[in-house]
Amino acid sequence: MALFLHNSFGKEPFSTIVGPIKDRGPASGLITRHGYIVAEWGDPKRADITNSVTKTFLTTVVGLAWQKGLIHDVNDYVRDYMPPHVDLFESEHNQKIKWDHLLRQTSDWQGTLWGKPDWADRPVGETPDDWAKRKLYEPGTHFKYNDVRVNVMALAALQVWRRSLPDVLREEVMEPIGASSTWRWYGYENSWVEIDGKKVQSVSGGGHWGAGMFINSYDMARFGYLFLRNGKWKDRQIVSEQWIKMARTPGPDNKTYGYANWYLNTDQKPLPAAPATAVRFVGNGSNIIYIDWDNDIVAVFRWIKNDKALNEVIARLTTAIQKTSSTAAPQP
Repeated sequence: MALFLHNSFGKEPFSTIVGPIKDRGPASGLITRHGYIVAEWGDPKRADITNSVTKTFLTTVVGLAWQKGLIHDVNDYVRDYMPPHVDLFESEHNQKIKWDHLLRQTSDWQGTLWGKPDWADRPVGETPDDWAKRKLYEPGTHFKYNDVRVNVMALAALQVWRRSLPDVLREEVMEPIGASSTWRWYGYENSWVEIDGKKVQSVSGGGHWGAGMFINSYDMARFGYLFLRNGKWKDRQIVSEQWIKMARTPGPDNKTYGYANWYLNTDQKPLPAAPATAVRFVGNGSNIIYIDWDNDIVAVFRWIKNDKALNEVIARLTTAIQKTSSTAAPQP
């Protein structure tokens, strides 16, 4: 995994791994339809790093804070929710950042968190001298995939919840949906803060520098199935339907991206074989939770090559469904 991360991000400055990593397993996954597993491969019980699928767990925890009234409106300024000693949003530029901007990766937050400057993640510029002198964008107007800013959202959410985000996720989501006890959500060796006199680790939103969510395919499928059923598990509404609608709504600067890490299939351009309404939660590798409301499908792919490979699998899956439906159709 260290080599994988080096190949992905090793040319970036400040690329030192500061969170837990583990050698990945072979390709694995499963497909469910109508709530039943219809195919699986590899070792779905193995808990592997899921990289940026972690972002969807993070934004879900932010959504739960919104549901409970801890965050009144996603268009509120984040600075108004921070305690006196937290200066993440005190600069003239960062004061303009709203929760919606963090959720959509349009915040353009400027600064350094856990030893990682914002500009060091996928740096922009012709030379290293240009990287730190990047152009500043008005918050909410420019999409930039950036793990430093996602980690800022995680720390801001921790300040709102005033307790460990993995504990919130476990109690509010993972236990109610019957997930196993093997998943873990990590932060960095230096991402510990004090909350109400207790040391709490602020988790990361991905595996860019190690850490993030380590989870098995079955638990990922359960998480995906929760959203396939519009946030409801049996008779309990766990995640608000309104939140899911907001998460599935594209932002102003990226029509194929909603909240992190909701990848939309707008106009079927990313995945021509999938319905335009389908979404996928994506992490480097690729790690994917695919959700298709039209065909009642949730699929988990661990270490599939790319969207082209995913589209080929979906095309075959759709063809199989059509054949099955045709065979099962009553004769006139």
